[in-house]
Amino acid sequence: MNCEVKHALHCAVLVAWIVCFAYFCGVFTEPAEGTVPESPVASYGLIWTVCLYLLRFTALLVLPQCLCNLCGLMMFNAFREKVQLKAAPLLSPFVCFRVVTKGNFPLLVKENIDANMKTCFEAGMENFIFEVVTDKAINLPPNPRVREVVVPTSYRTKSGAKFKARALQYCLEDDVNILQPTDWIVHLDEETLLTTNAICGILNFCEDGKHQFGQGVITYANGDIVNWLTTLSDSFRVADDMGKLRFQFKLFHKPLFGWKGSYVVTQVEAERDVSYDHGMEGSIAEDCFFSMVAMKHGYTFDFIEGEMHEKSPFTMWDFLQQRKRWLQGILLTVHSSKIAVVHKALLALSLYAWATMPLTSLQVFLCPLFPLPRCLPFDFLLSFVGALNLYMYIFGVVKSFSHKYRNSFLRLGMYLAGALMTIPFNILIENAAVLVGMFGRKDQFYIVNKDIQTV
Repeated sequence: MNCEVKHALHCAVLVAWIVCFAYFCGVFTEPAEGTVPESPVASYGLIWTVCLYLLRFTALLVLPQCLCNLCGLMMFNAFREKVQLKAAPLLSPFVCFRVVTKGNFPLLVKENIDANMKTCFEAGMENFIFEVVTDKAINLPPNPRVREVVVPTSYRTKSGAKFKARALQYCLEDDVNILQPTDWIVHLDEETLLTTNAICGILNFCEDGKHQFGQGVITYANGDIVNWLTTLSDSFRVADDMGKLRFQFKLFHKPLFGWKGSYVVTQVEAERDVSYDHGMEGSIAEDCFFSMVAMKHGYTFDFIEGEMHEKSPFTMWDFLQQRKRWLQGILLTVHSSKIAVVHKALLALSLYAWATMPLTSLQVFLCPLFPLPRCLPFDFLLSFVGALNLYMYIFGVVKSFSHKYRNSFLRLGMYLAGALMTIPFNILIENAAVLVGMFGRKDQFYIVNKDIQTV
């Protein structure tokens, strides 16, 4: 099948799944007589009835995000396998691939720099360097295309930014920065691996020059899989990139729901203007805070074709700590007085939908025990949210594991079944992350170990 047929089939399956899910949830049928009270107040009492309805409404906080995911998955073809260069790589702008690391895993950084540089040459790139920004010296081998920047322990930003934000800001200082205002920076994590498609997408984006910031898709199932549970759980993030992220950048050119901290492409002049120097509140989820400030300044964003590869956390503890940090960082961003409500409204809805997961998850048990009178539009929206979120796992697996199940429907079925079985685990982890994140310290930056040689 070509990519157009695959996309049409995916759209048909998605619509059919949403309708069938609503039907099997009983949205279109009347409940059996006597199973639903005519007056919930008379049956449950006023306070408990109000609580039940509030829980239902809380479950719809995620609706804007779901609608954007639906539009992104249906409007844009996610099955094109090759990104075509629009101009000769020799004529492309200068690109700096910037890797920020604590320096705890020097061998991982060295190996990935070598692998990524090889990919750049295979793609025909000429105007590029790799810049490794580290707290501890890694002592990379001398190479005219590699620059190692060690952040001094004495360095302090004006606002007191910490962790990764501090290191990123150090690179932008006048006496450290070697890039021209019109050059481009591609931000990578220490385990991120480039692909030829991603490089072609980046060069097309930079050559186009219409937007100052861009981001693409990251998948987590390439290479050796260390932890199948966390990798299958991360399939949702892949679908989220292809849906919500793509939709917000392609249609609105704004980070309405924020963005990730890796596979970030920025123009030097714009990045220096926005800066990473935003105090502690901009240091936990520095990527999210940066995107909100950039949107406030009027900069525009676009989606970049081509995917990069990363690893999911190797342990359940790392998986939990990663989610906890994201929640805390977004919480600090949403509650920051530096960002106007108009810029962070949709991000806030997503945050509160996540923060109330421990409550909304209870509906799995409360709905059968305390049924409420039917309301077709409301019930359909609730079933739509559930159906789409389930489909996101399926779609993420199809995209992430495509190289592993080619010509084997049995293997594809096994991956899909595995993804669906990880959903309860994912819900438990997300709920635990909410509880730990909301009530724990919000001034810590947990480093996830992605060095497979240490496992």
